[in-house]
Amino acid sequence: MKTTATQPAALLNWMDSLADATRLRLLHLLEKHELGVVDLCEVLQMPQSTVSRHLKVLGDQGWVLSRRQATTNLYFMPNGELPATARKLWTLAREQTDDWATLAHDALRLERRLTHRTGDARDFFAGAAGQWDKLRRELYGDRFMNAAVLALLPSHWTIADLGCGTGQIAAELSPYVHKIIGIDNSSAMLKAAAKRTKGLKNVELREGELTALPIKDATCDAAILALVLTYIPEPAAALREMRRIIKPGGKAVIIDLLRHDRDNFRRDMEQVHAGFEPDAMRRDLIAVGFTNAACHALPPEPDTKGPALILATAT
Repeated sequence: MKTTATQPAALLNWMDSLADATRLRLLHLLEKHELGVVDLCEVLQMPQSTVSRHLKVLGDQGWVLSRRQATTNLYFMPNGELPATARKLWTLAREQTDDWATLAHDALRLERRLTHRTGDARDFFAGAAGQWDKLRRELYGDRFMNAAVLALLPSHWTIADLGCGTGQIAAELSPYVHKIIGIDNSSAMLKAAAKRTKGLKNVELREGELTALPIKDATCDAAILALVLTYIPEPAAALREMRRIIKPGGKAVIIDLLRHDRDNFRRDMEQVHAGFEPDAMRRDLIAVGFTNAACHALPPEPDTKGPALILATAT
């Protein structure tokens, strides 16, 4: 709030800015709501030039602030930031005008205005419902949804990315957790992962076999195996190692191929196994000591050419 050099002068300025019926009406509205000039014009039934002039007076004296939202300035009363003297003046002014009939009419027009604004949004979504997913993807992409889901992860977790490959998962998880340990037995993959995760101080890459992980017992809060088990001759050995490094109560996540009969695909990808049955994967997880094991097939994404996938989780 702007003040002059002396306390009496500041007091007189604040009193002067309150000594107007329109400005009092504005403050009653903006104390509880963020409103634009168009909203205020409709509620006060005044032209924009008049409303803007009074808002400038209130803004110059610090009674109202504004913030930009798209192409609109929203005005509000910063109650918590008002000096003590100004708060006392406003409290007195509010008490003396609470039963002012004009304010009751303002409140009714404001309610209608807010309802209309909500209705505009409702009408928009009613018309857009059939195309909303496509429209949202075109306007905003898909990555924001992944970010929202990843933000649900506990920030103190250490996660093992087993068979980390080029480090895509490690890089995506890095901003949301305490530490990522990426393991791979391919030096070429680890080199690519190091390039991708350069500058991410909480990502540590290690070379090693998934059936003999270079990680101490019970040191990870969660571990993920993504598109890896089909390459391992003994998947159960990798699952046992996964179980070993996870803390009690920790989480295991596996994404891999659903069992298929595309033998040419398996040979082209040099995979040992042609995917896994969900029930068999669940039993394998339980057999190595996991609990709460679950596994289900994932719907194939549009335009993908490979076999469908499964998602397995366990505690």
